[in-house]
Amino acid sequence: MENKKKNVFCSLVLIGGLIIFSDHLNAQDAGAIVSSSRNRIKADTVSTRSRMVITAKGGAASERVVDQYEKDGPKGSRTIIVFQSPSTVSGTRFLTMENSGSPSDRWIFLPSLGKVRRIAASEGSGSFMGTDMSYDDISSMDRNVNLDTHRLLREDSLNGKSCYVIESVPKDNSYQYSKMIQWIDKSSFVNHKVELFDKRGAMVKMLETLELKEVQGRLTPTITKMTTLNTGTFTTIYVDIIKYDDPIPEGVFTTAFLETGRPS
Repeated sequence: MENKKKNVFCSLVLIGGLIIFSDHLNAQDAGAIVSSSRNRIKADTVSTRSRMVITAKGGAASERVVDQYEKDGPKGSRTIIVFQSPSTVSGTRFLTMENSGSPSDRWIFLPSLGKVRRIAASEGSGSFMGTDMSYDDISSMDRNVNLDTHRLLREDSLNGKSCYVIESVPKDNSYQYSKMIQWIDKSSFVNHKVELFDKRGAMVKMLETLELKEVQGRLTPTITKMTTLNTGTFTTIYVDIIKYDDPIPEGVFTTAFLETGRPS
């Protein structure tokens, strides 16, 4: 009888150990999948020209034309967005510099103010230039994987694609979202959809990849859409021009460039 109890106890310990190991492995795998998705396009630089079409609930639409430049750096990627039109936003420039293991640094230059202003972390939920994207959303695809806890929920099919469905919960409670659920293609690691939840656990936004094209041998999202669910508005981004590995001067990724529009 004593040996039987001992065997049962050992079995429970073994099962408990397997559960703990399985959860740990799941977290590692989920984080690795997210990392593979965000880093799947291998390029030193990315240069794009895009149209951001903002659609109101009634269907009225307005358009912004933007140039975006991205380059790897010692602490992560650096990104600058330059608004070209319409005249009401032309000359606005926005800079994001990723930091290893901590939130990105962000600055914006508004011609109407005539000076560079740092975007505080507390402003991350604010609308980015009247679009359905917040400042946090603009930085989300370069978001450091270690800032969130990742969990593989299941495998599912989305638009005929077999996907990993991964929940990412921010470690910093001040982040605007309580969690993000991502549909990541099992074969290509393309992120097809992201559901974004507020602090009450309600889904408030959805980001979708609507079109993919091969560009310089890389499977590239060329149409994406961010929808704000409670207002019924959405912003669609059409990438008209994209170039990989084109030289970009270091001086572009500075606050001096934000102010002058010229590399130092």
